[in-house]
Parts: sequence; C-alpha cells; structure tokens
Amino acid sequence: MFRPKIPTMPTPTGHVTPPAVVEPTTVVPAAQTPPPAPMSPASSRPTVQLTPGTVLALVGGGTAVVLVVGAVLVSMLLAVAITGASVAVCAVVLRSLLASETKRR
Repeated sequence: MFRPKIPTMPTPTGHVTPPAVVEPTTVVPAAQTPPPAPMSPASSRPTVQLTPGTVLALVGGGTAVVLVVGAVLVSMLLAVAITGASVAVCAVVLRSLLASETKRR
C-alpha cells in the first residue's frame, strides 16, 4: 500500500531507425581575400515623424503615468504615516495606563 510503483519504460512501437553515423570532414582554408568595404545599407525601417497630435498624445500619456505613479507613492507614504501615528498613540496610552497603575499602589 505504501510502496511506490515505479513505471516501466515503454517499448517503442513502430519503425525504429538506427542512429546515423556522422563522419568528420576536413576544413580547407580558402584564399585570403580582403573583405569588401562596408557599405551602409538603406534603412528598411520607416522614419518616425512626429506630428503635433502624436506629440500631444505622448505628453498626455507621460503625464498620466507620472500622476498615477505619484498617487500610488503618496498613498503608500500616507499609509505608513498613519500606521506610525497610530502605533505612537497606542504606545502613549499604554504608557499612561502603566504609569497610573504603579501610582495607585
């Protein structure tokens, strides 16, 4: 019941070809010719032309990203500040309770 069953390797079904033998070949060096002068090929990519509409869209998108990231960061900072203030208030209350308890004795 608690012994694992190890699966057996299945036998291949169908036509099995033996592995091909690769024979090494010799490398014959070619005659040394100077490489041709590099020519700059014509760019197949079209150039990007910024129209006033696309510039406005890019500026608007960038502004939106900056505002969203800023709002997220400010909210995280506010959450940390509120948590710190509440912990400080709890510490003051506990200190006051403990000090008043020792004075009563």
